[in-house]
Amino acid sequence: MFTSQQSVSSCRGLTMHRVLWAVVVALTFSTASFAASTADDEPLNATTLNLIRSKFGDLMQLANRHDFKALHEMFWQSPSALLVAKSANPAEGNWAGFWGNDAIDQKLHDIGTSGPVVLEPDYSKLKVVGLTKDVAQSYAPVTITVSYAGQDGTPKPFLILINWIRVSEDWKVASEIILPVPPAPAGKK
Repeated sequence: MFTSQQSVSSCRGLTMHRVLWAVVVALTFSTASFAASTADDEPLNATTLNLIRSKFGDLMQLANRHDFKALHEMFWQSPSALLVAKSANPAEGNWAGFWGNDAIDQKLHDIGTSGPVVLEPDYSKLKVVGLTKDVAQSYAPVTITVSYAGQDGTPKPFLILINWIRVSEDWKVASEIILPVPPAPAGKK
């Protein structure tokens, strides 16, 4: 049996427990509400997002023309600029990261002079989002025909993910990641 003192203590504990639950629930809903409103707030306006879409198209055209000088200018001039692409050097692995503008320029030159290279993006699936007011990301499926580093020149599906960085009033490629899409498992299409 409880004494009156234990009952009062028990009630206080129950009341404190309810207050804590109320605080947790209130914080959960207010945090979720804040996160939802923050997620809906695009840091870049439609004009800027369309500019980056256009720059993506320019990048694809320059690659198809093998315009290495113009491609160089599309990239952020930094040792932190990155291109992830097929490697011809077994010591690097099948695909590797190439850091800095000299390495990127050399890789693009090697790929572009290896034979025909044709990039065909699916613009209907191009997605561009702002991550901050100075960083954006684009995603697009691209069919690439290339015969570099053992590839046979057969058109194959790839994904191209690009991080864009605002440099002064322009947008530059900070990283370009080219990923091969593996074939679907047998019997599943």
